[in-house]
Amino acid sequence: MLGTDFRTGSPVWLDLGSPDIEATAAFYGAVFGWTFAPAGPEAGGYGYLQKDGATVAAVGPLTEPGATPAWMTYFKAADALATADAVISAGGTVRAEPVSMGEVWMAQFTDPQGAEFAVLQSGEGLGRTSEDDTLVWVELHVGDPVAAIAFYRELFGWRSAEMQAPGMTYRVLSIADGDQQEGSFGGAAPLRDGQERARWVPYFAVADADATVARARDNGGTVVMPAADVPDVGRIAWLADPAGAVFAVLKPNPRQAAA
Repeated sequence: MLGTDFRTGSPVWLDLGSPDIEATAAFYGAVFGWTFAPAGPEAGGYGYLQKDGATVAAVGPLTEPGATPAWMTYFKAADALATADAVISAGGTVRAEPVSMGEVWMAQFTDPQGAEFAVLQSGEGLGRTSEDDTLVWVELHVGDPVAAIAFYRELFGWRSAEMQAPGMTYRVLSIADGDQQEGSFGGAAPLRDGQERARWVPYFAVADADATVARARDNGGTVVMPAADVPDVGRIAWLADPAGAVFAVLKPNPRQAAA
């Protein structure tokens, strides 16, 4: 599971583009108990979503013409400029050129199958992960997972391991160094019927998936995939917030939570 010892290729940051930051913060506050902390007047409305004072995600205004609300996963890069070159060489697209904010660099990209992601070159990241109401997993949904993994391997050196899931082959992703199981942070799965586009989906750990689904629905969210048990994983549901940004929740089974 994801930790906070961020190494190259680890999910290190997560933010959400929103058309109404106040309403978005209120929704996620009701669902996960998060509080919103503005980043300051110079940040253009961007701010931090926090649990007990630790940042677990962030939210800001939509900045691209025609952009729709969506969660953005940032992966740790050793060199954002070099990563941008690697993205182009491997067939991806640079959506936002690398930019520095002091010692921090960030950039946004689209992979060859259309999934958007970003990188962060920084010594810091999310304050909490892999506990209730924090990021625990990220999942790539694309038409060709094998080709997608090859693309990201060029950027980050990721490893993958196949496992059989109902109706598909699922591929568990891990960073390049250390123990492969301990370094796992996400997975890749083929697009299913009704999925309109490739994307990265964040999973948040929860104490009770069904109760979280109910809170989301009661506060204007939509149930994309009802809560269901996945063998050897836990109980999962897909949701969308009132603006349409898709995310997932996971109640890990006891063995998975202890791993």
